[in-house]
Amino acid sequence: MTTTVAPPARAVRAGGTRRSRLLTTPDKVTLVVMAGVPTLIQFVLVWAPMVLSIILSFTKWNGLSLSDIKSAGLTNYQFIVKDYPPFWPAVAHNIIWLLFLACVATPLGLLLAVLLDQAIRGSRIYQSIFFVPVMLSLPLIGIIWQLMYARNEGFINNITGIANTPAAIDWFGNSSVNLWAALIAATWRHAGYIMVLYLAGLKGVDPSLREAAAVDGASAVQTFFRVVFPAMKPINIVVVVITIIEALRAFDIVYIINRGTNGLELIGALVVQNLVGEGQVIGIGSALAVMLLVVSLVPITIYLSRVFGSED
Repeated sequence: MTTTVAPPARAVRAGGTRRSRLLTTPDKVTLVVMAGVPTLIQFVLVWAPMVLSIILSFTKWNGLSLSDIKSAGLTNYQFIVKDYPPFWPAVAHNIIWLLFLACVATPLGLLLAVLLDQAIRGSRIYQSIFFVPVMLSLPLIGIIWQLMYARNEGFINNITGIANTPAAIDWFGNSSVNLWAALIAATWRHAGYIMVLYLAGLKGVDPSLREAAAVDGASAVQTFFRVVFPAMKPINIVVVVITIIEALRAFDIVYIINRGTNGLELIGALVVQNLVGEGQVIGIGSALAVMLLVVSLVPITIYLSRVFGSED
């Protein structure tokens, strides 16, 4: 009597798995489109302009005819560092911008997140109110704060009763105060963004950590700084990176105010001043853009490598 042995179920399932992994032609086309189109857009809008900027930073060109492009070597960089008056004030202002966001705007966003994470009535409404500036574009925020800061028609001078008087403050026209006025406008948006990030981080903290800290007799402040805040390390990394990027790419608000002049010089504004307009100097603008790129990449790369290296 002959007995027929059926193939093992494992082999059938394995074969079925191999067959199910075979991609059909429509699947391949879909993958190519889904991966290729974003890659092409990224190349056209990001990588190609970046490479062109690096190349043009070593040239002299008026932006009119390709035949006028001449090699300049490091001349543009030497000119910027030694003989370009707005450069070093712009560097100082970018540093001030970074310190202000890191020491004022970011802690303010963290404070709002901690307060709104409590079981208070109307917390959703407050979250929406503080998040509204994040949804607005920076040029629009600049226009809104122009209305707030206007010397005679502005809300601040009118509410304080000094509008249309010799004591009226020209918030954006006075070079001794316009940088701080612009920083307050930037904080209005940045704090809401940080608030949302930290709210997400607070929701992800294991409640048992707080319960254990309470059992050990820790106060609410001690629990936050010794338990909750360290547990949000991934969010803290994101916040640090975002704060640095926001400070280095600051441009929109000051350009709306006065084109980045008269005390509001920023590197981003200098880039646009040299790349756009009648007095455009493509080589200088490209060199400034490359310097801003390098400065942006170096601290972020070092910080992330150290953080993830210590985790490993």
